Amino acid sequence: MNRIFLGAIGALVLAGIGLFWWQGRAQVEQGAPPPEPAVTETPQPDIPISDPQDLEGPEPPEATELSREQRRFFRYDRNRDLRITRNEMLSSRTDAFRKLDKDGNNLLTFEEWAVATVTRFDTADSDRNRELTQAEFATTAPKRSPARRRCAC
Repeated sequence: MNRIFLGAIGALVLAGIGLFWWQGRAQVEQGAPPPEPAVTETPQPDIPISDPQDLEGPEPPEATELSREQRRFFRYDRNRDLRITRNEMLSSRTDAFRKLDKDGNNLLTFEEWAVATVTRFDTADSDRNRELTQAEFATTAPKRSPARRRCAC
């Protein structure tokens, strides 16, 4: 009885080893590089020559004119759902990071930078729904300095 039990366990072990060897071999064959293409000496066909004066291509697509504020809004609104989520606003604020680093040593922590951005987002989010509409986003526009006069001649 003992010999039959040990023989069955031995057979299972050998079958398991064979199975692992077979699967390992299949993975090696799947990862193998493709065979080299056969080189044939066929002459290349002549390239047809055409007069470009006769050709007409498709019309270029029409571009829509967006206002400065709409272009600014769509830089943040990555998925074009006309709403800016907090993650969309935080994803493109690297310039704000550089502005917050007052001493220029690049040692501003992310948490310090994120606090300023989240504060700005929360200030603009007037209805507190954690999303900015276009009207709410317009309140975050940087203040533009008045145009300087070049000459008083």
